[in-house]
Amino acid sequence: MRRLIRLVTAIICLPLIYFGAASLGAVLPGTRAEIAPGTEHLIGLARGPIHYDFLLPLSPELRERYGFAAAAGVPVSHPGAEWLVLGWGAAGFYSTVGSYADVTAAAVVRGVFGDSAVMHLDVAGDVSQIDGIAYLTLSEAQMQALLTRLDASFQRDQTGAPLALPQRLGDHDGFFAAKGHFNLLHTCNDWLGETLRAAGVPFGIWTPTPQAVALSLGWHVG
Repeated sequence: MRRLIRLVTAIICLPLIYFGAASLGAVLPGTRAEIAPGTEHLIGLARGPIHYDFLLPLSPELRERYGFAAAAGVPVSHPGAEWLVLGWGAAGFYSTVGSYADVTAAAVVRGVFGDSAVMHLDVAGDVSQIDGIAYLTLSEAQMQALLTRLDASFQRDQTGAPLALPQRLGDHDGFFAAKGHFNLLHTCNDWLGETLRAAGVPFGIWTPTPQAVALSLGWHVG
């Protein structure tokens, strides 16, 4: 009976410890690049049920930079596409075809204990009426640092081109092999925080959950 009580207590306490540590990590400042801030560029952070995506304005330069995605079915040059949607996540969980209801138990287990990573690209039109988007302004130097960091997240072939994967979640998105490994301690949301800090944005040292990202945004960015 005592073992059962200990097991139940651990099951209850571990999530509380995890989310409590995430909240602490969100308010503790992480090391960031020393880059002067500015307001030349506007980017968005779009919150979903379990993670955040980057929203990058599809300028002519960005359409050219991500032109490789068109071959994978991402219409970055479409005139109705105003934003590039970009995120990093676990291969088994993130790239499951269909809705999140289709994710298998095996994919969840791999996500918890370790899975290879993928980059997900999509496009969006007018997002002004969509809730759950936080906007940040970056200087030119910060924007270039952000793009450089995002470029470095892709795995590439011998020619330097990102490696496209066959999985898709919709009609105009695509997946690409990514560097790094996903696990419960290094999640898509934690990767987002690392990427922002590399661009000189003040952010929490560990933000593994969407709640931690939201707290870090309010605490450090305002």
